[in-house]
Amino acid sequence: MMLLILGTLLGIIFGPALFILVPYIRNYFAGAVCKSKAKLNGKVVLITGANTGIGKETARDLAKRGARVILACRDTAKGEVAACEIRAETGNQQVIMKKLDLADTKSIRQFAENFLAEEKELHILINNAGVMLYPYAKTADGFEMHLGVNHLGHFLLTFLLLERLKQSAPARIVNVSSLAHLVGRIRFHDLQGEKFYQRGLAYCQSKVANVHFTRELARRLQGTGVTVNALHPGTVQSELTRYSSVVSLLWKMFSFFLKTPQEGAQTSIYCAVAEELESVTGQYFSDCQPAYVSAHGRDDETAKKLWKVSCELLGIQWE
Repeated sequence: MMLLILGTLLGIIFGPALFILVPYIRNYFAGAVCKSKAKLNGKVVLITGANTGIGKETARDLAKRGARVILACRDTAKGEVAACEIRAETGNQQVIMKKLDLADTKSIRQFAENFLAEEKELHILINNAGVMLYPYAKTADGFEMHLGVNHLGHFLLTFLLLERLKQSAPARIVNVSSLAHLVGRIRFHDLQGEKFYQRGLAYCQSKVANVHFTRELARRLQGTGVTVNALHPGTVQSELTRYSSVVSLLWKMFSFFLKTPQEGAQTSIYCAVAEELESVTGQYFSDCQPAYVSAHGRDDETAKKLWKVSCELLGIQWE
């Protein structure tokens, strides 16, 4: 009884204050907003996984800025719905959906071949698509799903489109990584998780791989006019948790503290358009500002080894 009375009194005393503070608390968790007013008329943008979540919101923003935006999507039905929605909202008719399955190198190669035949320029490549907490499975080429989609798929796509980016310079590559890279380790002795598999660790490995790829690619692209940066979008309400019922439930329970897809897209947009990043490369951002990279993520020797191994797995030569 005393606890009930105490709770009631606390509610009476602090309730109004909490009500007033709610908008401020929500703004804190929403994070930073990209303030750049840059226009992208005449620019060509490619975004993977743009039919939903932060990819879709990134596409919407860049379409508003006047860019020709290609949504590269595995689910073509959802992708076409997203493209139609963005065209209707922005009035930009240069929003196009193209089929791309990052879990199949044949699809990636076919996509790149068609893209190069149809598009004479590419100014911004946003490697956004990804899977998280996927039960153990392999891609069409036998790669563990997280590594195959999140790292190797984008590695191959970037390789195939790089010359077009160089020809269109100044150009930018934006890799969507995650705070999860902080606990990620590249397990060269068991890269495909065949000896031991824990889907959370597999996801973290793929996200630190994104950071290694970004840093090594930036080193190799010095002087080309093409920059590459990675980012953590924040903890976002999205379909990324669909493979884990537990995490999906937690996301719903704590949705007040999570970013909306529009809020989560802000750092991707920032890395794609901010004028002050024109010559910045090889960096990692969160909430539209530089962020901490783990010691493992900063290991140049690991990055070089992963580059070599990735080329061998994909059967490409990228010097």
